[in-house]
Amino acid sequence: MERVRMLVVEPSAIAPAGRLGEWLAAAGAELDVVRAPEIPAPSALDEYDALVVMGGGMGALDDLEHPWLADVRALLSAAVSRQLPVLAICLGAQLLAAATGGRVAPVKKGPEVGTLLVAKRDTAAEDPLFGALPLTPDVLQFHNDEVVRLPPSAQLLASSPACENQAFRVGICAYALQFHVETTPATVLDWAESMPEAASTARPGQLDFEHLERFHEELAETWEPLAERFVRLAATPVEQRTGTRALPMA
Repeated sequence: MERVRMLVVEPSAIAPAGRLGEWLAAAGAELDVVRAPEIPAPSALDEYDALVVMGGGMGALDDLEHPWLADVRALLSAAVSRQLPVLAICLGAQLLAAATGGRVAPVKKGPEVGTLLVAKRDTAAEDPLFGALPLTPDVLQFHNDEVVRLPPSAQLLASSPACENQAFRVGICAYALQFHVETTPATVLDWAESMPEAASTARPGQLDFEHLERFHEELAETWEPLAERFVRLAATPVEQRTGTRALPMA
C-alpha cells in the first residue's frame, strides 16, 4: 500500500489527534496537522488522500466567537463533494453534519460524559469501517451538543440511549463519530478539571485515573483497527469505494 497523506484539523489545543494520530501514522499515513484558526482553503485538499477533523469545546455554529468554523465546514463540504475519506470526531462530527444539511443542538438530557457504550445499527454490518466492530463498542463521551437531524445523504451506524446519532456516514466515505476514541487518561482528566459541571454528570468512578487506564487499554483494542481500515480506505481509488465492507487488501 502506498503511503497516504492526511490533513488533520484540530479546532482546539485541548482536543489533539492524540492516539488516533499515532494509530493512523503507524498504519502508514503521513499526517499534516493544522490548528485553528489556520484552516486551509478547500483547494488544499488536492494534496491529500483524506481529511480528519477533531473536537473542541466550542459549538459547531459558534461563528461569532470563532469565525474560522465556517472555514472548517467549507473544508468538510468540499471533501464530501470530492468523495475524499473523512473521519470527524465529536465537534468534527457536528461540523460535518452542519456542513451537509444536518442540524446540531444541545443534548436534551444534558451532557453525555463518561466511559460508555454505543450500539451498532444493523446498517453498519456491511460498512468498511464499522462492520468489524463489536456490537456494543466502548467509547469515551464528553459532549454538550449532538446531531439531532442527520444530513439527507447520511447512513446511521451507531446509537446510544442518550443520543441517537452517535456515528454516521455521509455519502460513501465521510464518517462522523460523536464520541471520542483518541483520548488518553490525562486528556480526559484535563477536560474534567476544565469542565467540572459536565464532568459531574458522569457515573461515580468513571473519571478515576485507574478506571480510565483500564478503559483506554480496551479502547485501543477496538478502535486502532478501525484507524487502520480508514488508512486503507484512503488508499483505495475512488472508483473502488462502494460503501460496503469490501476493500482491496493492503
